[in-house]
Amino acid sequence: MTTSMEKHQEPPEPAERPSGPPEAVRAQSPRALTRARRRQAALRFWQQYRTHRAGLVGLAVLVVIALLALAAPLLVGADSKSVTDAPGGPMEAPRGRFPLGTDQFGRSLLALLLWGTRVSLTVGLLAAFLSVAIGTLIGITAGHFKGWYATVVMRITDWFLVMPTLVLAIALATVLSRSVWTTILAIGVTTWPTTARLVRAQTLSVESRPYIERSRALGGGHGHIMSRHVLPNVMPLVLAQTTLVISTAILTEATLAFLGLGDPTIVSWGGLLQDAREAGAVSSGNWWYLAPPGLAIAVVALAFTLCGRAVESVLNPKLGVSR
Repeated sequence: MTTSMEKHQEPPEPAERPSGPPEAVRAQSPRALTRARRRQAALRFWQQYRTHRAGLVGLAVLVVIALLALAAPLLVGADSKSVTDAPGGPMEAPRGRFPLGTDQFGRSLLALLLWGTRVSLTVGLLAAFLSVAIGTLIGITAGHFKGWYATVVMRITDWFLVMPTLVLAIALATVLSRSVWTTILAIGVTTWPTTARLVRAQTLSVESRPYIERSRALGGGHGHIMSRHVLPNVMPLVLAQTTLVISTAILTEATLAFLGLGDPTIVSWGGLLQDAREAGAVSSGNWWYLAPPGLAIAVVALAFTLCGRAVESVLNPKLGVSR
């Protein structure tokens, strides 16, 4: 009897814990699954991107240029921008010591070109980020709320579209102080309308899907729908548009600097072209003063365009972009 009672009062055995290594156990959590899916999506994107030869060429060119820009202080030194301690004579032709020649002050154009890479890429990236951010915000809100708000916002967008972007940027850069941030602001607030219209069209398509209605029926607010449902669906379009806007921003920055509306205290590719024009390089036939910064602008703009077309083709295969 006692033995049977003792058997009856024995505590139950603990439940079995999940077997396997800790990584396999953690993989069952929602966050781990989300990270795994993101890694798989990134891997699929890269595998499809590698099939575009033009996109790979553009990406390789951008990587090399970015590395040169980052290594500029180590390669040429900060003293290479000094006017008073210039190592060469004014307007020297390309030779062994100066592979790209010298400017009107005797500074190495190769060193100035490397320093200008840092400024031009920084302005292009930040201006493109500002432009795409404004366009994405306006496009999503105009496609979600509709009504009088969408009408007013899209009429403003149409006004910006019909006005020449360069003219608006010049007007804004003229009013404000001449600095890098002014250039970034002038480009960012004048190049967003195209992104806004594209994002609005995509937002209207997403808003018509059944799961948006289910989200509203379950009590999802405007912020929840726009941030959790609409934004993830328009991000591929935004990413592709960003790569295309960067090249436009770099060209616009070079144009503003060439017109004398950039910061005169920094070295940029457009500023080098402006200095060459003021020094009479066109009339005197000093091609080495004009060709390097002009070619650099063209190469970077083309590289970003090739990357943008490849990204757009991967995210939207129906476009049929050639490889």
